[in-house]
Amino acid sequence: MPKKFTILGAGSWGMALGNLLSGAGHAVTVWEHNEDDYKLLKSTGGNPARLTNFRLPCDVKITNDLIQSVQDCTILVMAVPSQFVKSVVRKLDGQLDHLDGIVNVSKGIETSSLRRMSVLLHEETSLSMNKIATLSGPSHAEEVVLGMPTTVVVGSESKSFAEQCQDLFSNGRFRVYASDDLVGVELGGSLKNIIAIATGIADGLSLGDNTKGALITRGLAEMVRLGVALGANAETFAGLSGIGDLVTTCSSRHSRNRMVGERIGKGESLDHILSDMTMVAEGVQTTRSGFELAGRENVEMPITSEVYRVLFEGKSPQGAVNDLMSRELKAEVW
Repeated sequence: MPKKFTILGAGSWGMALGNLLSGAGHAVTVWEHNEDDYKLLKSTGGNPARLTNFRLPCDVKITNDLIQSVQDCTILVMAVPSQFVKSVVRKLDGQLDHLDGIVNVSKGIETSSLRRMSVLLHEETSLSMNKIATLSGPSHAEEVVLGMPTTVVVGSESKSFAEQCQDLFSNGRFRVYASDDLVGVELGGSLKNIIAIATGIADGLSLGDNTKGALITRGLAEMVRLGVALGANAETFAGLSGIGDLVTTCSSRHSRNRMVGERIGKGESLDHILSDMTMVAEGVQTTRSGFELAGRENVEMPITSEVYRVLFEGKSPQGAVNDLMSRELKAEVW
């Protein structure tokens, strides 16, 4: 049955999902907070700074009225950057009780509280966790809108809501698997961005494929260690939201996080890079959250720690590489 979707956030992924859901016959409203971007999207149906050569279908409604956007929707898609999710939902206090559920597609961990997005949404909206899901996996918007075959996973504590989302989002070019490991799905999608920055730094230093393969492999080990400590299933990280998204993000020319790392490796400052970007690289703030979570849970995450020191403490990229390579020798698996 067709649903009424509201997508909060008209970034590349929000627009891609709006296109996908509209194509499946659902009523779709997309909310854009920035006045200039709203006017551009309203007049042309697109925003080249976020998604080139793309226009939303004519039947997708565009609005910048947050309260009005959610009035009659049945499912809300949260597609704003993770560090803005709390401020957006707090403006919607008392407006979301009618929802069938919320599907989060933001990949990050709140820096102030270290909350995963599903926990934040549950605590800030009072919606049951059974009405919250997270969609994650290797899914660059630039390829989804071209109809390139894409496979993702939706995680929820509710089997029925996960399966409902699976049905609603799937089509012949976009395949969705279901998972009951919401913790693992969310952490995989968030933590892989830290490793993408690390591999980007290696690219900027021209360190080659051996280095990238090592960072991806040992980065995955870090993700699993922290995930298990926080209650995730280790097997989830062998799936789409883990190694699938990790390899894609660490290798792709579409990855903003890998690009940030590459520019740092070439000598640019983080402040200059961020001021030059039109979209958010979630991994920058997730590096801060991941570093603090590792300390809180007493989990060893050497790559994450070195990326943190490069981003926020002024450590040189080459110094970080040297320190990683000179660590105490140990068994890979014991």
